[in-house]
Formats: sequence, structure tokens, C-alpha cells
Amino acid sequence: MITVKTDSEIAKMRIANGIVRDVLLLLGEHVKEGVSTAYLDKIAREFIEKQGATPTFLGYNGFPASICASVDDVVVHGIPSKHTILKEGQIVGLDVGAFIHGYNGDAARTFAVGKISPEKQRLIDTTRECFFKGVGVMKDGVRLGDLSHAIQEHAESNGYSVVRELVGHGIGQAMHEDPSVPNYGPAGHGIRMHANMTIAVEPMINMGAKEVYTARDGWTVRTVDGKPSAHYENTILITQEGIEILSL
Repeated sequence: MITVKTDSEIAKMRIANGIVRDVLLLLGEHVKEGVSTAYLDKIAREFIEKQGATPTFLGYNGFPASICASVDDVVVHGIPSKHTILKEGQIVGLDVGAFIHGYNGDAARTFAVGKISPEKQRLIDTTRECFFKGVGVMKDGVRLGDLSHAIQEHAESNGYSVVRELVGHGIGQAMHEDPSVPNYGPAGHGIRMHANMTIAVEPMINMGAKEVYTARDGWTVRTVDGKPSAHYENTILITQEGIEILSL
């Protein structure tokens, strides 16, 4: 069921997403060679709990950590580990959720570990651009497919592919609500967005082919061809005139 939020509910979502934003800023300061993804998970959990919130991901359908940490060819849902040590030249997608006052925040960024190749930097930049191309068409009354199409068009026009198996989502009291928010598809299709709807828009863009698979741990999603993938996400509020990015 698609929910349209009240002003009071939106105020609570601003708080949750403000925490997520601040966690990602903190994590960005610690992404460097020699740091384990388990350490990043630890500082994220401590920060979230210090704000009086709880990490949304911890225990979600059995997920064992507070953040997702996805290195290079891992698209999303990488499980933090003391054995995963960041190396110069890698990229790492960090996805964070926080729950407070009954509402969720959700956002993700892809960070460079030290000096990375121009090809990886372009992938990160284009993935972020895909997000803004998509949400740039959103406002009350616009069809969801217009967002999806704008993301796909920008990714593919730059020589990248769009993951099909994983999509964005509505968000509020539940982490994942209706509607599903694909990063691909034809313009002019899908539901019409309404003011005070909140959705998480999250392009997942691959340097190579679009095909992915899930590892034996049941969580880690990797590219089939082993090429890097980038992830950029924010929770947005639809307004009459456009959008408000709650987690930026």
C-alpha cells in the first residue's frame, strides 16, 4: 500500500534521514586504505545509537550488521567483515539506515579508497548524476516511469548498464514500502506520484554488463563479469513543485 505522509510524519522522517546523512559524512572521513569494513560498521552503529536511533539494517531479515559495505564488484548488501580490508584504488558503497520515532531514513554513497582510476571515478560520478537526472523530473502528478527512464537513459548514454534485479522503494514506518522504484523502464508509465509521498531512489550502475548474482551468504550481490558497480541513494519527499532530499 502506498502511503502519503502527514506533515508530522515528514518531520520525523527528516530526523531519521538527518542521522543517516551525518553517518555517511562520518564514514567518508574513515574510508582509507587499511581500514576494515567491520570498523566502518562499528563507528556507524555507535553514532546511530548515540543519536537515540537504531540501525535499521541490523537484524533486518537476518542481516548481521548495521550498514552494507560493498567493495568494487559488489553491487549492494556487502556484509562488513574484519577480514575485508580496504585497499588503495578500490571503491566502496556504504548503505545506511536509521530508525527513530517510528520512521526510517535510508541513503547510500560510493566512496573512493585513496587514489582511484579515472574510469572508477567516472562511474561514481555518473551514478550520482543518474540520481539527480531521475529526481529532477519528479513532482506531484508525474509518473514514476519518467524517473526510471531518466536514470536509465543517462547511465546507458554514458556506456554503463543498469541493474534490473534491485530497485528503489517507498519508505516510512517500514523500511521497504510500496511503490517499487526501478532504475529503468519507459517514460510515461507507472503510478502517478503525489505530494507527501516519500521514496528511496537508488541507482545501481555497473561499469560492465547488467547481470548480477547473489553469493552463497544469501546477501552479497556481485556483478557476473567482475567489473565494478556504484550505488547512490537518497530518501526524497515529493512536493507540489518538485522534491526535497531528506538525506542530503
